Amino acid sequence: MSKVFKNRIDAGQQLADKLEELTLEDNALVLGLPRGGLPVAAEVGNRLNLELDVFNVRKLGVPGQPEVAMGALTEDGTRYLNHDLISALRISDADIEQVAAREQETLDRRAREYREGRQQPSFDGRQVILIDDGLATGATMRAVIESVRRQKPSRITVAVPVAARDSADSMRGITDDFVCPLEPRDFRGVGLWYQDFAQVSDDEVIGILARARRP
Repeated sequence: MSKVFKNRIDAGQQLADKLEELTLEDNALVLGLPRGGLPVAAEVGNRLNLELDVFNVRKLGVPGQPEVAMGALTEDGTRYLNHDLISALRISDADIEQVAAREQETLDRRAREYREGRQQPSFDGRQVILIDDGLATGATMRAVIESVRRQKPSRITVAVPVAARDSADSMRGITDDFVCPLEPRDFRGVGLWYQDFAQVSDDEVIGILARARRP
């Protein structure tokens, strides 16, 4: 418990310490996963003097148990589905489509509000550093990795302050770099490793991105 993070800013600073040990490309791009990943990513971007942006993704929650992820969806429509869980719970295709349609509406709204008319930056030939405030099942990150890979980055780095060990191990198999200062044996949940894990608002995300765009 000595490595509990004070808040997402503290977590971002500790994550930046670890990322400084890597050889990063000069044009590397830091992408925060909303909403909790943005304060963490902002600290990394500031420390390493790298461009910061947002990559919109939403968990696809099990019908009736929205806190349980059956998959994830990115704003460009890329899906990751946990087929074993879907089969075990006998979730129908119609139920999946209903959840996905609802989450796509949220993704479309966030894309408009967060970017304020800007286009998503190009990933082609760039190292992309994907950051969230923690990794539980890894479903959302898997969807993001699949989407980003289609745009042919030179390297995909996933960086999170804390992760479940099984998810961390799986990430090492599908990324070029996986950076995580804390992989507790008894994980239990991302929020348990933060003293302050208050929800991040849309306005906070918009503010972080606005500050990042200032010269």
